[in-house]
Amino acid sequence: MGLFNGTHPAYFLLTGIPGLESFHSWLAGPLCVMYAVAFGGNTVILQAVRAEPSLHQPMYYLLSLLSFSDVAMSMATLPTVLRTFCFNARSIAFDACLVQMFLIHSFSMMESGILLAMSFDRYVAICDPLHYATVLTNGVIAGMGVAVTTRSFITLFPLPFLIKRLPICRSNVLSHSYCLHPDMMKLACADTTINSIYGLFVLISTFGMDLCFIFLSYVLILRSVMAIASHEERLKALNTCGSHILAVLAFYIPMIGVSAVHRFGKHTPRYVHVLMSNIYLFVPPVLNPLIYSAKTKEIRRAIVRMFRRVKM
Repeated sequence: MGLFNGTHPAYFLLTGIPGLESFHSWLAGPLCVMYAVAFGGNTVILQAVRAEPSLHQPMYYLLSLLSFSDVAMSMATLPTVLRTFCFNARSIAFDACLVQMFLIHSFSMMESGILLAMSFDRYVAICDPLHYATVLTNGVIAGMGVAVTTRSFITLFPLPFLIKRLPICRSNVLSHSYCLHPDMMKLACADTTINSIYGLFVLISTFGMDLCFIFLSYVLILRSVMAIASHEERLKALNTCGSHILAVLAFYIPMIGVSAVHRFGKHTPRYVHVLMSNIYLFVPPVLNPLIYSAKTKEIRRAIVRMFRRVKM
């Protein structure tokens, strides 16, 4: 079979970290540890919320959704990343690459939507605590989950078709060890204006709007907290937001860095682009379970009780 089948390559070649090919086998170890922490930590949180009745509350249901999206994101990237770094098996079929691209972008958008839902949870808990139980019912939380998932699917459904319509004939070598829309788009030998406009529209209308509403929710939270007379009560209220704020920073700072490098760092070395993308995809699933386990005593207690029951 030839390399190019019609206007598309039969397969793409994935890339690890340019310039560090000789160290890929050494980098495989830390990557495996990161995946183990991501899978293990998020699975433990999911099991703790499921098994512990005291965690059957809106905040922890949303945390479960966040852990699920982190596990799903890790599963979407795991096969190609480990094949590339551990076995130097770089090829991926064209259609498989489209599927992986759709899954990675979808789970990333899901995580953004879940972080927005969690900010609304914190807003209601602090600004309107008397109505917390009546506003954030199980039905509302389930509706949020469905809305976040549906938004991701509908918004990103056109992406594979926008790529498939492009003739790709410049090369079949991608810049990462997984498939992303901007990376595949760059290989096209035709006008990619529609892809670029749609990609920017998705970025602004979903991730950008989510971040704006998260920021707005914390402005309102801070205004409400500053109205509390007791200094200790103010700190206590703010402390309930600590884990969520760290999770937001862990997700959006690498994303903003990746977007800035892709759009304004045309002369930046390739390995910087790759490292920034890897940080964006790999770090949040690793950090989120560590953040919530360290900062949320209810989660810590539930995990301890769960492991005690396992030992018995």
